[in-house]
Amino acid sequence: MPAVPSAESSLAAPEPPVARGLLYLIVAGVAWGTAGAAASLVFRVSDLGPAALSFWRCAGGLVLLLAARLFRRTPVAASREPRGRKAVRLAVLGLALAVFQTAYFAAVGVTGLAVATVVTLGAGPVLIAVGARLLMGERLGAGGLVAVGGALAGLAVLVLGGGGATVRPAGVAWAVASAAGYAVMTLLTRWFGRDGRSGDQLGTTVGTFAVASLALLPFGAAEGLVVRTDHVLETLGLLAYVASVPTALAYALYFAGAAVVRSATVSVIMLLEPVGAALIAVTLLGERLTAATVAGTALMLAAVAGLAVAEARSTA
Repeated sequence: MPAVPSAESSLAAPEPPVARGLLYLIVAGVAWGTAGAAASLVFRVSDLGPAALSFWRCAGGLVLLLAARLFRRTPVAASREPRGRKAVRLAVLGLALAVFQTAYFAAVGVTGLAVATVVTLGAGPVLIAVGARLLMGERLGAGGLVAVGGALAGLAVLVLGGGGATVRPAGVAWAVASAAGYAVMTLLTRWFGRDGRSGDQLGTTVGTFAVASLALLPFGAAEGLVVRTDHVLETLGLLAYVASVPTALAYALYFAGAAVVRSATVSVIMLLEPVGAALIAVTLLGERLTAATVAGTALMLAAVAGLAVAEARSTA
């Protein structure tokens, strides 16, 4: 049950309604779908590794989020959340974010994009559903189970339909680690959001990125943070894009939406990421549109729409 608003809490930005939260998550998922293509281009034109790219993504996103918070006109009240609990929450979110991003990039490097995407985004909803059931008592219901199954089936068809994927145990392990990081982020955000303890969402996002940047700094430095390439301007442009649209914007929307939407629904909506990536591959990178791509995209979009409608009806 949401906390009763007080004079102090009324100064904080209100939680968005569920319909707006769903929209936030959809936009975030589509924006995330562009990150993979941008990262692939960065790897092609420079010598940056996955940890270094993750560091610059988090650090750049942090700078942009700090600027947004500085120029925001809405006053924010001091959080009533105890400092110790808030510090633990931000630390766990930041570490989970660092694991989620870096482990996924590592999985792509070891076992390829197809297998890494299937394992990460396929294991994520399973881990989230189990965690939400154990920690928050959330139930999917028969319709929800069918929708999740349809979304996962669509993802498998979308990514593996072309064949030729090579499964390597080390890459699968990295992908499972990435899925675990994503599951922790989603469950913790929902846990604090369901009873009004989520606080200032922009402040949460800023703190999370600060922790992630600090955690990734030594690993990025070990790989090499200085860009060595003959395509300096192109690389810097790609890094700026990765830090802004699929990072600062997408994660701010994600944290705001995940605080008011059920964890299982969040996990399925975020499957829009591979759909967006497939569309980019076809329209901008010249890849061939296959029957598997069409079928997988249709299954996933149908599942996302079904869960979104069910969420709105149950809330109403």
